[in-house]
Amino acid sequence: QVQLVESGGDLVQAGGSLRLSCAASGYIFSVNAMDWYRQAPGKQREWVASIPAGGSTNYADSVKGRFTISRDNAKKTVYLQMNCLKPEDTAVYYCHFQERITYMHYWGQGTQVTVSS
Repeated sequence: QVQLVESGGDLVQAGGSLRLSCAASGYIFSVNAMDWYRQAPGKQREWVASIPAGGSTNYADSVKGRFTISRDNAKKTVYLQMNCLKPEDTAVYYCHFQERITYMHYWGQGTQVTVSS
């Protein structure tokens, strides 16, 4: 059974930092790309960052230069280091991957990040 469990969300002041974690289980973590998405109140869920099984990372323009996605295949965990946080970064952050053979999408339950001004 595939599971994605996010953690690390918190209330932080503008300019602060947080590191989100997503622990994966139930599938071959190392061969699949992983993504972070976020959803702010009243808005659609939006893509934040991706890290492939191998190769370069990608970021939404709104977080480029401030957020860093990384992965530890031994721990089956993907991280999102968020620096220079802004109030507009306030959202529920979700871990996601699309299984590369079945193309099924999997989501975590989300972790709340709130940035106060």
